[in-house]
Amino acid sequence: MPGPGQESVWDYPRPPRLEPTDRHLKVVFADMVIAETRQALRILETSHPPSYYIPPADLRREFLERAAGRSICEFKGQAAYWSIRVGERLSPAAAWSYAAPWAPYEALKDHLCFYAGRADACFVDGEQVIPQEGDFYGGWRTADIVGPFKGGPGTRGW
Repeated sequence: MPGPGQESVWDYPRPPRLEPTDRHLKVVFADMVIAETRQALRILETSHPPSYYIPPADLRREFLERAAGRSICEFKGQAAYWSIRVGERLSPAAAWSYAAPWAPYEALKDHLCFYAGRADACFVDGEQVIPQEGDFYGGWRTADIVGPFKGGPGTRGW
């Protein structure tokens, strides 16, 4: 049950809702800020912490390179993956994007969503996030989001 100022992931819809957020987001890897914005979009989906999509203008593209592989989201379409490289450090497939997202998610075009566990740190309004469990989902857990959350052992069938 959410307390004051909290959101329950069980109140999020399915199919997911896309909405703008002006929260301050930051992604850090190898002591470099890879992305920072107050103009992100977030996806809210039942049982998942929010996934934050950062606009192209707020990405440090010199540290991003296309990664192998693609996947299909039943709602948003075909995703491509991105690695972070800073000097000799590499985080493979650390983010994903949609070049041609399906309706009604067209606003996600070319925004990147980072797996919090594949960066050194990700922040929402200065709070370091906890990555969503599992190796598939990319939600960012903060103190104002309550579960239980999909992604951990035994939750795949939820």
